[in-house]
Amino acid sequence: MVAERFRRHRHPLDAPFPTATPAHNTVGTTTTTVYTFGNDLYAAMLDAIDHAQRHIYFETYIWKGDDVGHEFRDALERAAARGVEVYVVYDAFANLVVRRSFFDLSARIHVLRFPWVRPGLLVAPIRASGRDHRKLLVVDDETGFVGGYNIGAHYARHWRDTHLRLRGPAVWELRNAFVGFWNHWRTPDLPVLQDEGSTSWLPSLRAARNSPAELVFPIRNTYLDAIGRATDHVFITQAYFIPDREILGALLAAAARGVDVRVLVPERSNHVVADWLARGHYGTLLRGGVRIFLYTDAMIHAKTATVDGRWSTIGTANIDRLSLTGNYEINLEIVDAEVAATLESIFTMDLSNARELTYEQWAVRPALNKIGERLVSPLAPLL
Repeated sequence: MVAERFRRHRHPLDAPFPTATPAHNTVGTTTTTVYTFGNDLYAAMLDAIDHAQRHIYFETYIWKGDDVGHEFRDALERAAARGVEVYVVYDAFANLVVRRSFFDLSARIHVLRFPWVRPGLLVAPIRASGRDHRKLLVVDDETGFVGGYNIGAHYARHWRDTHLRLRGPAVWELRNAFVGFWNHWRTPDLPVLQDEGSTSWLPSLRAARNSPAELVFPIRNTYLDAIGRATDHVFITQAYFIPDREILGALLAAAARGVDVRVLVPERSNHVVADWLARGHYGTLLRGGVRIFLYTDAMIHAKTATVDGRWSTIGTANIDRLSLTGNYEINLEIVDAEVAATLESIFTMDLSNARELTYEQWAVRPALNKIGERLVSPLAPLL
């Protein structure tokens, strides 16, 4: 914590960074839109809330009580006042620094505060302490949003993140995720939501949902399967990149068979321990032919990947143990060349704000860095 305070004071992550205009594609009969700038995304989300007629499902990990947070709160209140059924989920632990009164919404809004202390914490610490790290918005089963953006002014203007909007039948994937979580964790005073099923089946656009209470962790398998199929390239963007043995092995195996494997991570993220743990893998990756790019002077928080210009994922899960085997997470898995091309164009844009790390540079890093990496390495199973 001391190191993190020092870093933020000396090197604030607030430099300008490139963004792209929202990009639209069509998968089946569902329209997708990729957002790379918070102001654009929040405007679209607020517009959807303001046009809601039947119901709103809103779920977020962090919800700041700043001007942007109040915009969302006010929009949800307006929707409820005009008769829209509004359901809200937020994570208690992630919002400990936000005044509790901020979340005192009117009685006509149904609010589920995901508890930060739950039964079984001492018996199964990873599963029982995992957070609700998802970020979802579903409006009238017609429009849905999912991705890395939390709600807050700092994320709107100072973090590079990626979010996806769906319009069409595939929104069911997000609705079903919200309904399942709500019904599992709701308290007796909250209503049961009905799962209405879906008349549309779109195998090329599916949601993978981690549910630690049920020991269900499909997101990790989607990564392993996609990387294992790669024949040309793998492009990964991650905020916190701490791969386990199997994912590390899959990336090295892909590079060994001639696949162009590139991983884009922050040069400095907002979590110094996560940075030091990630760096513990850099030597192995670089020696194995994986190329590492460091996003400079700003925080990149996106959780995206593409493989061979055909397979893509956008969602909330980081490639670390906490996201892949501990938290509630959701990633969309999309097999579509146009969506992949959009994400690869964004990846190229992000590389313009990054520098490549070579093994020669890595080998001569300061001794203090090497000591820090060794000191925090025992924490890897927890993060």
